Amino acid sequence: MTAGTDDVAVSAPPRRRPLCRRLVGWGFVAVLAVALLLPLAAAVRVVTSARDDDRTPTDVVVVLGAAQFDGRPSPVLEARLAHADELYREGVAPRVVTVGGNQPGDRTTEAAVGADWLARAGVPRTDVTAVPVGHDTLSSLTAVAHLMADEGWTSATLVTDPAHEARSLAMARALGIEAHGSPTQVGSGSNLTVEYVVRETEGLLYFWLVERRTITPVVGG
Repeated sequence: MTAGTDDVAVSAPPRRRPLCRRLVGWGFVAVLAVALLLPLAAAVRVVTSARDDDRTPTDVVVVLGAAQFDGRPSPVLEARLAHADELYREGVAPRVVTVGGNQPGDRTTEAAVGADWLARAGVPRTDVTAVPVGHDTLSSLTAVAHLMADEGWTSATLVTDPAHEARSLAMARALGIEAHGSPTQVGSGSNLTVEYVVRETEGLLYFWLVERRTITPVVGG
């Protein structure tokens, strides 16, 4: 019998998974987590911003535009204007900016209609500025940011529908505005419907993932 021979087989150590395969697995888990958590984070932001009535004193109240009909504000725009009037009278800001362009065939703009409504409500014309620019939230707020930079204003209270507030605040802050949100509490557009929340969640996600990278701060930039 040969010395040193052993009839017991020694099992090989278990093979480890290659490092690159493990990294791919963790990467997939991370992507999946982001895909699930980012929409949830956007939805939470939409809902919480809708409920946050921030009346911190600012330089200006900004009324985001909505439809107008031949010089008459739509119910949604009128609800925003009435809320802005309330904030002005409470002393939240010493001036109001109305914003919004027009549609083809319109004789006037959302901003002009808003300024006229506030004047009829008793807000002095000298305290109201109309910015008749923009067919979407980002273009309107960009025009407001340029006005604020020219005037030396840095802070603003944004008035819009509750579900629309989160996206508006995100855009304004990206433009360098110290933005606070005070959404409408009553009237058309103030209901936090599932459809409106879903739509604004999608809009906020698109802003975070796409539009945000195209924006350069204007106020204080």
